[in-house]
Amino acid sequence: MLHPSYSDLMKVVNSEVEQGEAPVVNSRYSIVMATSKRARQIISGDEPLVGSAGKKPLSVAVEELNQGKIKILAEDEVMEEQEVYDQAETAASDFQTADLDNTEVNEQETPEAEEAEAQQAEEQA
Repeated sequence: MLHPSYSDLMKVVNSEVEQGEAPVVNSRYSIVMATSKRARQIISGDEPLVGSAGKKPLSVAVEELNQGKIKILAEDEVMEEQEVYDQAETAASDFQTADLDNTEVNEQETPEAEEAEAQQAEEQA
């Protein structure tokens, strides 16, 4: 038997859900997917949030989930976060595009300014 059990982990994850709301986790599959995703993050270099001396990444992920160090987001929360990220990325892209447009305008104005200066110099001479 695994310690903590799937049912114990489901209780921990769903403990923050208010009465009447849908639970974040409804099945063991959701727990498995969440812990495996976290284990892959640890393998790729993320720092464990609990003591991990000699433990496998999956065991660390299960312990983090059991201690409430990581949170499983409901699907609608994930979508909201993705929308915020996309909006920020779009705003940054628009800002960079505006900077590039201004640069192009300045480059186009430079030859005209040089011509005007040259004409003024000829008139003074």
